[in-house]
Amino acid sequence: MERRSTRPLIRQGERQRVFMTISRRQLLATAASFAAGSVVARAATVSGRLPWHPDAGTPPTPVRPGPWHYFTAGEASAVEALADRIIPPDPKTPGGKDSGCAVWLDRQLAGPYGRAEGDYNKGPFMPGLPNQGQQSASGPAKQYRDWLAALDTYCLAHHGNKHFAELSDTNKDALLKDLESGKAKLEGADGKKFMEQAVKDIQMGFFADPIYGGNRDMVAWKMIGFPGTRYNYLDWIDHHNQPFPLPPVSLQGRAEWTVRQG
Repeated sequence: MERRSTRPLIRQGERQRVFMTISRRQLLATAASFAAGSVVARAATVSGRLPWHPDAGTPPTPVRPGPWHYFTAGEASAVEALADRIIPPDPKTPGGKDSGCAVWLDRQLAGPYGRAEGDYNKGPFMPGLPNQGQQSASGPAKQYRDWLAALDTYCLAHHGNKHFAELSDTNKDALLKDLESGKAKLEGADGKKFMEQAVKDIQMGFFADPIYGGNRDMVAWKMIGFPGTRYNYLDWIDHHNQPFPLPPVSLQGRAEWTVRQG
């Protein structure tokens, strides 16, 4: 009987060279077809001007004054009073209320932040560590509504049937300190957690870009000397430890950057 050879027709080294040749040919062919079918991008030459035009970007829709979007009138009064105790006014800078912190929070709670969009909102819900973020079936909007209702109930019961906004500044400060320390207990709500979140949110509203409703007239930026969203700082790079001499700029720009109508 004739014995057939069991050796491969192509040795191992030759097989690798064949595969390498095929892969290289395929790669070159693919690159050539891609280059032939692609559009050639051309760089623009800019001379004597900045490559930027006023109002050329797409900033967020500015928050306009008007009715509350989420808060009821009573809730808004409480939040404005709360904002003014977290950031009290002084002779040079408005407090949290007049700088628009409550407006900022109202618009945030009426939007994706209040609905906790993008977060995992299904159970089981258990107490978690601080670095684990929100561990609740309620989004921020629902939580604030519960917190404010519990705060109102506490004030009516312990402060002569007065709402929080009606208390004296001294009594407001004392109550907020008791909530922070855990001494004052809210019915059905965690007062300490309420204060932690409220302080963070009021601070964000105070220092955020005015386009979102807070930091009205850029009062917070002017207070700390923050220049805002200027195009660049090339003329000021070498001026170390010196106050920036120009006024801040918001995402909404300023008067000379706004396209005039008509």
